[in-house]
Amino acid sequence: MDNVVEKRFKRAQWRFIICSMIAYAFFYVTRKNLSMAQPGMLDEGVISREAIGIILSVHGILYGLSRFVNGFWADKLNGRIFMALGLALSAAMNFFFGCTSLTILFAVFWIVNGWTQGMGFPPCAKMLTHWIHPKELATKMSIWNTSHSFGSAIALGICSLLLALGFGWRWCFYVPAALAALAAVFCFFCVKDGPHEDGLPELDLSDVRGTDEGRENARTVTDADRRRLVFRNRVIWLCAFANFFVYVVRFGFLDWGPTFLHEFKHIDVSKGGLMTIGFELAAVVGTVFAGWITDKMFGGRGVRTCVFCMLFAGLCALGFWWLPDGAPIWQASVLLMGTGFFIYGPQALIGITAAQQATNDAAAMANGFMGIMGYAATSVSGYGIAVISTRFGWSAALCSIAVFALAGMAFFLAAWNAKADGYSKQK
Repeated sequence: MDNVVEKRFKRAQWRFIICSMIAYAFFYVTRKNLSMAQPGMLDEGVISREAIGIILSVHGILYGLSRFVNGFWADKLNGRIFMALGLALSAAMNFFFGCTSLTILFAVFWIVNGWTQGMGFPPCAKMLTHWIHPKELATKMSIWNTSHSFGSAIALGICSLLLALGFGWRWCFYVPAALAALAAVFCFFCVKDGPHEDGLPELDLSDVRGTDEGRENARTVTDADRRRLVFRNRVIWLCAFANFFVYVVRFGFLDWGPTFLHEFKHIDVSKGGLMTIGFELAAVVGTVFAGWITDKMFGGRGVRTCVFCMLFAGLCALGFWWLPDGAPIWQASVLLMGTGFFIYGPQALIGITAAQQATNDAAAMANGFMGIMGYAATSVSGYGIAVISTRFGWSAALCSIAVFALAGMAFFLAAWNAKADGYSKQK
């Protein structure tokens, strides 16, 4: 690229990153609002805790399956249209959820929402690898990945405000549904599938692929090539298993945070929601820091950063077990923020590592595979945590989460010597 085109590309690249971050954040607004509505639903008696746990587990498993299936389609279809459609359908499911009082319909709408939510990340994973060079991917995709935290924080903030103003739990679904519908329109018009939609040339990957011919071959990659890049890669398999444990820790706190703070530490639901926002804001800093450390200290090898992140996330979770009754709220807040800071690094870096290892030929498929393994964890973080906390108490549940963090660390250790990307294998 000449200097003029390069400047245009950089502006368009950052415009894409920001617009796709905004759009993807609203997938989380229509997913994480349930954690704030749970206490009100339980107090009103419209649903039981174990029923919520089952819904969370099935929702997560279907979401992971959706990411896996949609990963195949997202590599082939226009990412902008695919993503906008998923967001619009998720908005509809949220609205219907808020309108019912029957457990079976709660389950149907939230489980279908799990499938539509899986239409968000795979197209983003594909589009990001077409906009960002592999040598910058860890840093810039980590910045993009903060959209998860901003979306969750927006959901928690809106719902906390609605509940504090006296609105019922149903408004925790009506308002996010309306906002997500607007975000779907924004996505359709503002997010670009690739540089070609902005009249710009594709990324030059000759320095990592080897030749211009190799770059052209990427345009004619077959399904068999994609399966080889994903399913015959040892690093992707190790990261997929590690992802299971990352998501147990992440959703153990995110889905049950306001509830366990209310029941275990006797903190008001609206204050617990604000504390969980602190978890997400710390996650923003932790995600960007993890990406920067990966590029600057570990040469793009995200699994090495993940080893340390999982260790410290486990220690923070264990800290709640040691925290005495009656301890000041700020101590619980520090532990919650510490967990968010450390667990979101691996959450982001697994997606980045999968995209790097599978190359931009199969980035969406690889991340779909990561998704199905990660969201299988909701069988533990949803129903499992509900059962453990009900039968043995929240101390046992938090101790279990710490053990899962250390198990995830072991899988990252097994991939310690992996190369930074899979492009070199294509040279």
